Amino acid sequence: MTDGSPGATPRQKHDAKITVYVSGEELLALEHARLALRAQHGVAVDRGRVVREAVAVMLADLQDNGADSMLVRRLRRDSEP
Repeated sequence: MTDGSPGATPRQKHDAKITVYVSGEELLALEHARLALRAQHGVAVDRGRVVREAVAVMLADLQDNGADSMLVRRLRRDSEP
């Protein structure tokens, strides 16, 4: 099933849910990314899909690169006093 937009991708049913709180700035950046994907790249997806893909990329990077992954570097940086 697609939303009928050019470049739309099939929707997938998900059976698990989490709640994530983000700042207003982060939500705005996510919406800007979604709109840029549609306007500049012809990819029509919802914010949830963008988040799932971003999580998948970060988890793959963690698995492939461990301590040198972007996730570890960012979390270490953010946890420094």
